[in-house]
Amino acid sequence: MDLFTHAWTALLTAVAETPDEDFERPSGCAGWLVRDLVCHLVIDAQDVLITLATPAEAEPTVDAVTYWDLVEPPTGDDPLDALIPRLAAAYGDPALLKFHLDDVGSAAGRAAALADPALRVSTKGEVLTVGDYLSAYVLEWTLHHLDLVAYRPSAAQPPGETLAAARAALEKIAGAPFPASFPDQDALRIGTGRRTPTGTERAALGDGLAARLPFVLG
Repeated sequence: MDLFTHAWTALLTAVAETPDEDFERPSGCAGWLVRDLVCHLVIDAQDVLITLATPAEAEPTVDAVTYWDLVEPPTGDDPLDALIPRLAAAYGDPALLKFHLDDVGSAAGRAAALADPALRVSTKGEVLTVGDYLSAYVLEWTLHHLDLVAYRPSAAQPPGETLAAARAALEKIAGAPFPASFPDQDALRIGTGRRTPTGTERAALGDGLAARLPFVLG
């Protein structure tokens, strides 16, 4: 729960500190500008609020790791993927998008802090505890923080502890560790297909793990 709050607060702060002109720059999500990514975060925050308000009585069907499905890389054909750039552009002024994310995002953060980690909730047709749900989102927030600052090296990076937690989660999903020589940022970006490994990195990954990349989460 603390890692969720730490990751989400850092991401909201990073968005608030992003200069308006950078909203038209590319993000680390292929095909999305920074403004598109921020719009996606608004939808993510809404999903958190909806899930935390959807209690379930059934036994959990997934945990923080199995919550994530491995899917094919997006092609842009998904209706929601196509909607997000149009919706982001409709905001016009980046200040409006920042305000909406701060408003909904702050509410999501408060709801998470107040939630009982043992409570069961339902989302995506699955049941899991609040603790596992929020733990799963540490990976989401950390990846999107990396996406936000992908082309702005002077911007604040995700906190070290959330990077380490996100890497550990991805390694559990992959069923194998990434080379110890990989910094957490590189393990996450390479592991999820946000950048292609160099020849040296591919050799360090080994044929087995390299052949399975990327691990695209859905």
